[in-house]
Amino acid sequence: MDLNLVRAGVVRHPSEWAFSGYNEIQQPRERYALVDYEGLKGLLNFWEMPDLADAYRGWVEDALSADGQLRDGKWSESIAVGRESFVTMTREKLGSKGKGREVVGGDGSYVLQESPTPYNSILGHENEALSLENAFFWDDNLWISTE
Repeated sequence: MDLNLVRAGVVRHPSEWAFSGYNEIQQPRERYALVDYEGLKGLLNFWEMPDLADAYRGWVEDALSADGQLRDGKWSESIAVGRESFVTMTREKLGSKGKGREVVGGDGSYVLQESPTPYNSILGHENEALSLENAFFWDDNLWISTE
């Protein structure tokens, strides 16, 4: 949601950021739209864009009245958010950088996020080099003179 900019102190209201989704929802573009209006209306069960714009404006105002502290991690902790086809396409376009990231969600809303699986299982390596037997403890092995 556009409240990330407010929480970060960049703007006081999402409408102050020229390229925010808030502005595009309030005044839909006829060309070069960044928001999938039909998909968004369908996902949120709205028939008309003005109805969605009114509801969205109310949701933002409610969140701002809660001191802008409401946080939905999917917007700030995910690589992509949207329909499954969009999120899957984004992962594919990442190529090798998409490895270890997974598409998660349901009910029409999906995110691309880091896998909770440890990297060693993704890469096929063990943590042998990190075992205590390979540790070097400075207090026990101090050989550098401080004189």
